[in-house]
Amino acid sequence: MHDLCKNLRVSPEGRLLFHERDLKELAETYGTPLYLFDEDRIREMCRLYRSAMQEAFGEDALPLYASKAASFTHMYRIMKEEGMGCDVVSRGEIATAKNAGFDLSRAFYHSNNKTDEDIAFALQCGVGCFVADNEEEVRAVSRIAASFGKKARLLLRITPGIDPHTYEEVATGKVDSKFGSAIETGQAMEICRLALSVPAVSLEGFHCHVGSQVFDADVFCRSVDVMVDFLAEVKRELGFEASVLDLGGGWGVRYVHSDPVYDLRACILTVGETFRRAVARCGIKAPRILMEPGRSIVADAGLTLYTVGTVKRIPGYKNYVSVNGGMADNPRFALYGSAYTVCLPEKMAEEAQDTYSVVGCCCESGDIIQENVALPASVTRGDLLAVLTTGAYNYSMASHYNRIPKPPVVMLSGEGERIAVRRETAEDMFRYDE
Repeated sequence: MHDLCKNLRVSPEGRLLFHERDLKELAETYGTPLYLFDEDRIREMCRLYRSAMQEAFGEDALPLYASKAASFTHMYRIMKEEGMGCDVVSRGEIATAKNAGFDLSRAFYHSNNKTDEDIAFALQCGVGCFVADNEEEVRAVSRIAASFGKKARLLLRITPGIDPHTYEEVATGKVDSKFGSAIETGQAMEICRLALSVPAVSLEGFHCHVGSQVFDADVFCRSVDVMVDFLAEVKRELGFEASVLDLGGGWGVRYVHSDPVYDLRACILTVGETFRRAVARCGIKAPRILMEPGRSIVADAGLTLYTVGTVKRIPGYKNYVSVNGGMADNPRFALYGSAYTVCLPEKMAEEAQDTYSVVGCCCESGDIIQENVALPASVTRGDLLAVLTTGAYNYSMASHYNRIPKPPVVMLSGEGERIAVRRETAEDMFRYDE
């Protein structure tokens, strides 16, 4: 299991190391539950995206970090230092990026339901571009931008009608998605016509996103063909030539060994080849290409540490290992049945011969980290338990269910360790209670 990512290694003593750190020592220093992030891995992935995209699409291509994967102040500092843009979806993400000193002119503001207050806040903060989901939003951005004496840059979110064959809950490119305007129904052309007619808006191009956990280039290549054909149709019908095409995110990561191994750089270069052929076929000027990686930048840079509490064996039925965390710090199994790799970091040399359900401490039957986990028979109270590849959508989805404080985030790098988000206390949770 330690070969899921190159930042994992088992020591000669049979202990799991993460970024060459002993997990027991980290647990003793910071306590558990504990979110760990490999900052060097995050930076490596940012650099991979920037170089691959520039090679595939030209020097002006730009990856935008999808903030929803993991949003806290130090993450935006990393993105600023690595020359990334960012994709934000709320006032909270905008405010956090601003707090980090991130250049918000490089921020693209998503969401299918921006309120007037959201739009005004984004304009006041200098957010660079709105990604408009629907006609009401186009009108609202125009109206509010005009009241500020500004002209807002705009991309339109278009639904290309592609099924990525991924989790239904995270498939976003089909015609009946809650996101975007569909090409198939004619609504995409109509919202484009609207955006070109209203004042205080500068339409620059289009955005699409078809889903998550994509492990090959095919889905993106199909998106490129559909979207470039649409760009050509818009030029013929409306005389508008898009200068920007945002292909969204969705590249996959390996949570378990059955997930495919793929070459991300090679896939991006393949998409680039498809893009050049499509542009030549349609006879249009090549727009600037954006992508929005989130999960694939931070997921395998993350690991969560817990301490085992109750070990419950029901002969002839089922075994349970309970940890001092659960759905409050990782709700993804409850939401999607998401697969994870789970292990005992101090017992890597022992045979994992028994099967357990790894569950949390919340008062909820659905509080499950993972089912059918093979662990050593010696698992006992006080053992460390690690869940791998938790850098995306764990911290960002964490809640106070059962009034449980959120774990801290500790960043590891070649330069040392730093607490990026401190451990919450009870006082933090009831600070706003009246």
